[in-house]
Amino acid sequence: MSQLLGRTSRSDPFTVLTQREREVLEQMAQGRTNHAIAERLVITLGAVEKHVTGIFGKRGLPPTPEDHGRVLAVLRFLGS
Repeated sequence: MSQLLGRTSRSDPFTVLTQREREVLEQMAQGRTNHAIAERLVITLGAVEKHVTGIFGKRGLPPTPEDHGRVLAVLRFLGS
């Protein structure tokens, strides 16, 4: 997982994410809740929520009642 996040080629669609957003996405991919991510990264829950929102926005995942944004973000991450 860390090796995938460490990519920096221009074709990598995740280069638009900040380093912290990448760290949050890695934690999401490991199945952690926002609360657990906040504890692991030693940041506030609000900061995690801000980063998750940033990830969704930058990856083109608008909130919808039909879709689970966290799952879609991780699937796009793993598929890239």
